[in-house]
Amino acid sequence: MTDDARWFAGIDWASQTHQVCLIDADGKMIGERAFAHGGAGLADLCAWLLSMTAAEAAAIAVAIEVPHGPIVETLLERGFQTHAVNPKQLDRFRDRFTVAGAKDDRRDAHVLADSLRTDRHCFRRLAAEDALVIELREWSRMTEDLQQERNRLANRVREQLWRYYPQALAVSDDLAADWFLELWAAAPTPEKAARIRESTLERILKAHRIRRITAAQVLRILRQPALTVAPGTAEAASAHIRAVAERLKLVNRQIHEAHRQLDGLCARLAEENTETPPGPEPEQRDVTILRSLPGVGRIVLATLLAEASEPLRRRDYHALRTLSGVAPVTKRSGKRCIVSMRQACHMRLRGAVYHWARVAIQHDELSRRRYAEFRKRGHSHGRALRGVADRLLAVACAMLAHQAAFDPGYRRAREEAA
Repeated sequence: MTDDARWFAGIDWASQTHQVCLIDADGKMIGERAFAHGGAGLADLCAWLLSMTAAEAAAIAVAIEVPHGPIVETLLERGFQTHAVNPKQLDRFRDRFTVAGAKDDRRDAHVLADSLRTDRHCFRRLAAEDALVIELREWSRMTEDLQQERNRLANRVREQLWRYYPQALAVSDDLAADWFLELWAAAPTPEKAARIRESTLERILKAHRIRRITAAQVLRILRQPALTVAPGTAEAASAHIRAVAERLKLVNRQIHEAHRQLDGLCARLAEENTETPPGPEPEQRDVTILRSLPGVGRIVLATLLAEASEPLRRRDYHALRTLSGVAPVTKRSGKRCIVSMRQACHMRLRGAVYHWARVAIQHDELSRRRYAEFRKRGHSHGRALRGVADRLLAVACAMLAHQAAFDPGYRRAREEAA
């Protein structure tokens, strides 16, 4: 990859038509044109850039607001230097060309091209991603969507049970679990619960390997005094739950399949391109190293690999802490200094890093002590977890750089040696 670009193009993308502006190294406009979205339109876009410059694709730098999508993939596949910029930065660059706040597609395409020419360091150079990473990212996002759908459906079950059958809510906190749905189907109303046998409940619990509650306890809960409701309420609510339960069973199966796919893709990433350099120890893959960290489970691992693959590849700690929202924002002017939580970040990474730190303080002594120190200073729970996550990201980058797995006794051994 080379940074020797002699022509610069800006693309203001849209759902149907993409506006393109092409300038040379001196800022002179060579041409501008709109292209329809689609295979033929994007092919024409690439052909137009090559014909207007009579140069190779590697000599043309292209700026666009999004770092992903079919336009980016087409440009990367054809060999163009492709750069992405945050829309907020583009808004600031636009002020150079108009102080009145005028905005249109042609102007934005020109601003993108000229800003890339003069301030290329503000843009992020994009590269073609590994096919496994792309697939992992999609399954990771599908898993999150499915989990959100599961929560929505569980809340609907909770609402209907509250109407006529509140004692059933005390059986389990997870109303979307398959075993609870089967148990509810066996006793959908207080009247059915009064006639159900304990052996039936025991069979359901045994089939799903539920040991935290016994059949006798379930029976005692379900047979508590029932609410007095209007005629037809129990039947209507039961019909509603029955319809929602069918969707919940499907979502549960899809979540199980998504988890299986995440595990398989992470395993394939761990095995891919494994090299054995000279020396006594084989190189450890990034997946294996990240998995060894305390608090990193299936979802956190998949999210880190899918959403932060480039910073992880570069071992860029500062990019990771900024992208995940761990790095605070400082506003200083004269004697006034305000430090606040970073809002401009990758929300999926923020959630993953938050839960990573939350689980780490339960299993890692050093993380637990760091959390306690932050809380002792008067920081909130969220701020303390961000402090823990900051350390974990630094440790992860150091481990990846040295290709060493996490050793919980490493710090203690160094302190004893000193």
